[in-house]
Amino acid sequence: MPESGVSRAQHTHIPTDRTGIPAATGPTATAAARRTGLLVTLVLGGLTALPPLSMDMYLPALPAVTDALHAPAATVQLTLTACLGGMALGQVVVGPMSDRWGRRRPLLLGMVVYVLATALCVFAPTTELLIGFRLLQGLAGAAGIVIARAVVRDMYDGMEMARFFSTLMLISGVAPVVAPLIGGQVLRFTDWRGIFAVLTVVGVLLTLVVWKWLHETLPPEERHTGGVGDALRTMRGLLGDRTFTGYMVAGSLAFAALFAYVSASPFVVQEIYGASPQTFSLLFGINSIGLITVGQINGKVLVGRISLDKALGFGLGVIVLAATALLLMTSGAFGDVGLVPVAAGLFVLMSAMGLAMPNTNAQALMRTKHAAGSASALLGTSSFLIGAIASPLVGIAGDATAVPMAVVQLVCAVGAMACFLGLCRPWQRGGARA
Repeated sequence: MPESGVSRAQHTHIPTDRTGIPAATGPTATAAARRTGLLVTLVLGGLTALPPLSMDMYLPALPAVTDALHAPAATVQLTLTACLGGMALGQVVVGPMSDRWGRRRPLLLGMVVYVLATALCVFAPTTELLIGFRLLQGLAGAAGIVIARAVVRDMYDGMEMARFFSTLMLISGVAPVVAPLIGGQVLRFTDWRGIFAVLTVVGVLLTLVVWKWLHETLPPEERHTGGVGDALRTMRGLLGDRTFTGYMVAGSLAFAALFAYVSASPFVVQEIYGASPQTFSLLFGINSIGLITVGQINGKVLVGRISLDKALGFGLGVIVLAATALLLMTSGAFGDVGLVPVAAGLFVLMSAMGLAMPNTNAQALMRTKHAAGSASALLGTSSFLIGAIASPLVGIAGDATAVPMAVVQLVCAVGAMACFLGLCRPWQRGGARA
């Protein structure tokens, strides 16, 4: 195993902070800090990009899997639900592990298992086995999600943490843009199994990058020494914080609205509106660009100028309005509107996620420096569990109507706003800036 970032910097006589990043005490140290910070950003961005890559690259193939394995659409959508549920449950385990044993070892173990599970998906002969392998893939992939957030909390605080989350959204947001495009092109040359073969290669490369370049960020003196009971008590204490719980549930419901789109859009765009897999991939990429752009406006322009709560409240309000418009359009209130207006509504909803997701994470984690791994696990577990519940609901009426998708999105959006206002109560903090 490579030596830690701290010892490497000491060997070259560059002062370091507790994360192993060289302290900026001179021109040479400043340049080293910038290079190291950029490298850490890219590695963490890759880890946060892996879940959307695992999900979205597979989306254009959902109708093909339905035909190849002779399974109904609702059953094939369970392959998404299984992966999402696995990512939710895995975080409950990996988060406390990273608080006890550090960030690096649990992450490497999870990455290795992720690669093996993804390779098994290539050879799955039935829908049932594919669902099982996707569950294992999600359980292992949870390590990258929860530990990436914990590493950010180890390294940053306040406005810098909010900005870093927006930067991660830029990097990880590239995955939803390119993943469906790659998936659509892979389907030109092979079947849906080839998509999992590509994901296996991506997992191997990311594992090597983590092993070589991501150093430990949690010093031994700050690790928790207790066992399972201590971890459960820590999580119970976090859930007892009304404001933390409010941000957690609001962010989770917003994520569920997004995942309702992720799960239903292949059937809505391709089966209901007759678009090709390539057209679906293009529309999905455009929506992801909207999310990235708004996320960067949040991090580069809004953070430090207005309170995070104001930006978050505005984002949730836009999501509610977009979901309402989608429900009216898909239910026929405006007649047969066609694909373009529906795609516009989805674009607005996805773009507003760039205000909701980074700010809920930042506001919640700013309250939990003492247990970043456990807090990150709760944030991720809540998001993925609620998303896993939302996923099969969008197909409850079959693949001939988009109304269930819009209903799920509106219920989740209204619930997120209610939690934000009822539990976080931002007016009580006077709109203070992060």
